[in-house]
Amino acid sequence: MLYIRCKHKYMTWLRSIVLTAGMLGLVLNGPGLASAGVHPGHPAPDQGKPSLAIIIDDLGNGMKGTEQVLSLPAPISVAVMPFLPTTKTDAERAHSLGHDVLVHLPMEPNKGKKEWLGPGAITSGMTDEEVRQAVLNAIADVPHAVGVNNHMGSKITSDRRIMSVVLDVCREQGLFFVDSRTNFRSVAAQLAKEKGMPPVGNDIFLDDQYNLTHISKQMRSVEDRLKQGQDCVTIGHVGVPGLYTASVLKSSLPRLQGQVRLLGISDFVRNVWGWDPHAVQPTDKR
Repeated sequence: MLYIRCKHKYMTWLRSIVLTAGMLGLVLNGPGLASAGVHPGHPAPDQGKPSLAIIIDDLGNGMKGTEQVLSLPAPISVAVMPFLPTTKTDAERAHSLGHDVLVHLPMEPNKGKKEWLGPGAITSGMTDEEVRQAVLNAIADVPHAVGVNNHMGSKITSDRRIMSVVLDVCREQGLFFVDSRTNFRSVAAQLAKEKGMPPVGNDIFLDDQYNLTHISKQMRSVEDRLKQGQDCVTIGHVGVPGLYTASVLKSSLPRLQGQVRLLGISDFVRNVWGWDPHAVQPTDKR
């Protein structure tokens, strides 16, 4: 009898463990990944392959390389600066071509000229409400935005107070934040985790030096990372390096096809983190 009772207790305990594990798996994986839609016109990603998202910054001002980037035959994501002459034109065109659009939000750097920031910048002297309104204004100015990333911003991304407000606004609007990682002391990823947002950030800058040799080398670093089975976000720019960057990407994309899941940034965060965007009520109604 003792043996039967012990066996019964053991089986009851085992069933509870299996049930708990199953429920935990559902919570950890979430419904977002299973139900996430793929961007219209893009093929469903091949499971098991590493994911790559390519973001091109600094659109919105008619910069060199814009047309070449938008014409790439792949789901490139573009980060468009707000309040500039071609902000809306670039965002609308990118969206019509099936590319994801980000708000390229100007943020104060530790070093650099203020005129490099552009209009609507987030600066360290702002109050929480001023930061909130500036982020909302920028989002409203860039059509079809699925997320936000920082333009410059080495000072702001290390400021926990300001970044908390920025991320709260993004979450309220159903957007995610991509940390360009211009400062290794950035708090963006940690705050994103705390707020239940994907801690997505740049892994490799393609064109931090403005020459074809360096950009090609950086692209090989991207490919090496992918060959190791690691997902990757890489950032390039229009402007001074724009034509070089577009050229390197155009020649590299055929090598990547079939080897990786080349995704727009919205599909990337859904597939890697199971991100399920939904607008929420403001966390701070002041």
